[in-house]
Amino acid sequence: MKIQLIAAGAIASLALAGCATSPGYGGGYGGGYNDGGYNSGGYNNTRCADCGIVTRIDTVASGRTAPSATGAILGGIVGAVAGHEISSHTGGSKGNQNISAAAGAAAGALAGNKIQQNVTGNSYDIQVRMDDGRVIVVNQKDLGGVRENTYVRVVNGRVVLR
Repeated sequence: MKIQLIAAGAIASLALAGCATSPGYGGGYGGGYNDGGYNSGGYNNTRCADCGIVTRIDTVASGRTAPSATGAILGGIVGAVAGHEISSHTGGSKGNQNISAAAGAAAGALAGNKIQQNVTGNSYDIQVRMDDGRVIVVNQKDLGGVRENTYVRVVNGRVVLR
């Protein structure tokens, strides 16, 4: 009982730590994005080695196709078999095995559909003019709110809003 309480407390602490805000960058005069003339080039004067402005976004077709329900069907079959087998090996009754198979089929269908969308969907080439003058192009699946002329940061090969 105490172990479960400690585990729940640890999970809650981690969840709250993820919600904490960072102190930010800059501050005072000249510390913000496009603050009315104190910044050169329309963005923050404090140099950021991995920051820049998006200059262009191109959609790249994946060229991969699959029938629309393939991922859901295959995922549903795998999920149903897995749910049935897990319930069978943990001593579940026939009724529990059937319920587990149905739940596994539903979860597998959702997962299979999402996997198919990720594999066959388009991606984006995002061109960023970095603060130091370099121009880089990053390919990623989703834009995450990034648009042309937005100030961004390139983190782990992904373009994210700053």
